[in-house]
Amino acid sequence: MDQVLVLVSLHSLASSIPIFNGSNFSDWKEQIQFHLGVLDLDLALRIETPLAITETSSAEERALFKSWERSNRLGIMFMRMCMVNNIKSTLPQNENAKEYLKDVEDRFRSADKSLGGRLMAGLTTMKFDGSRGMHEHVLEMTKLAVRLKTLGMNVDESFLIQFILNSLPAQYGPFL
Repeated sequence: MDQVLVLVSLHSLASSIPIFNGSNFSDWKEQIQFHLGVLDLDLALRIETPLAITETSSAEERALFKSWERSNRLGIMFMRMCMVNNIKSTLPQNENAKEYLKDVEDRFRSADKSLGGRLMAGLTTMKFDGSRGMHEHVLEMTKLAVRLKTLGMNVDESFLIQFILNSLPAQYGPFL
């Protein structure tokens, strides 16, 4: 019964995670780690593979190995459920969740860096053109700063304010 509930929970939680498409690695990884943690299935991501069980293994060692093995198996399934098919097929088969996540990171971290550059360029060159309200314009710039933060590129609040002020046309001179 518990196994069925875990699998149902895995599927329902997986559907709430943005599907990894190759350009959203940081967001995807953060969500994967959070959800596996909530499900108490992140053991395989947190510790190295425990020693194999032998006849002399203690009850504690057996329990750790069993928990790790379950976390590892379900962790890999969970990650694969949250990827587009063409990415799954290009990744090497790996039976270790921690190594699998590292393989994904090695392959797609550069796409995140490229995205970071595009987001930063958008933030620094965005101009208010009046086609939408001021509120929406400021929110859009704030969203860009938040996305940059998820990529590890923190935009200080004072810089964000300066970018927003710089994006305003001359008629907003009194604010500048």
